[in-house]
Amino acid sequence: MPRHILLTGARGAGKSVLIRRLLVAAGMPVYGFITKREAADASGFHPIYIHPAGIPEQERTHTEENLAGMCDRRVHTVRPEAFNALGAGCLRAARPGGVLVMDELGFLEADAETEMFQQAVFAALDGDIPVLAAVKDREDIPFLGAVRTHPNAALYTVTPQNRDALYALLAPRVLAWRERGGA
Repeated sequence: MPRHILLTGARGAGKSVLIRRLLVAAGMPVYGFITKREAADASGFHPIYIHPAGIPEQERTHTEENLAGMCDRRVHTVRPEAFNALGAGCLRAARPGGVLVMDELGFLEADAETEMFQQAVFAALDGDIPVLAAVKDREDIPFLGAVRTHPNAALYTVTPQNRDALYALLAPRVLAWRERGGA
C-alpha cells in the first residue's frame, strides 16, 4: 500500500478541511507548508503566502519573505525564492515521528523556476515520513502530474459529497502512521 496520501479536487471541495481533520486524528508533529490565498488588494490581486504547516493560523505572518506570489483571475506572478527558501526548508525540516503536509501544490509552484523546491517535494515523496498533500487537479502541468502519479502515493479526489466518507476511509491510515512512529 502506498505510504503517502494525496488529495485532489476542485477549489472549495474541502481538501484543506480534510487535511486539518486528518492531522487532528493523527496527533503527530506537523511539518511541511501551507499556502494561503488572502483577500484581494486594491488592484484586485490576491497575495498568496507560504507558511510552515506547524504554525497556528493566528501566528502566521505576512512578509515579503513568505510572499509566494500574486494572482487574479487571469494573471499571476510567482516569487520562486519563497518556494526555494521557505518551502524547501519546511520540507527538509521534517523529522521521523511526524507527518509532512503540503497544502497546496498548485500552479505557482509549477510555474516558478523552483528546481530546489520541486526536488524537495520529490525527495519527500521518495522518503519514509508520511506525506499528506493537496495537489491541484491540473492536467496541463507536468510537475503536478508527476506528483499525482508518484508510486509511493495514493490519490483521492475530494468532493463536498464524499469528504466525510474519505475521512472515515483515511483516518485509520493516519492513525497507523502514529502507531508505526511516522514510518
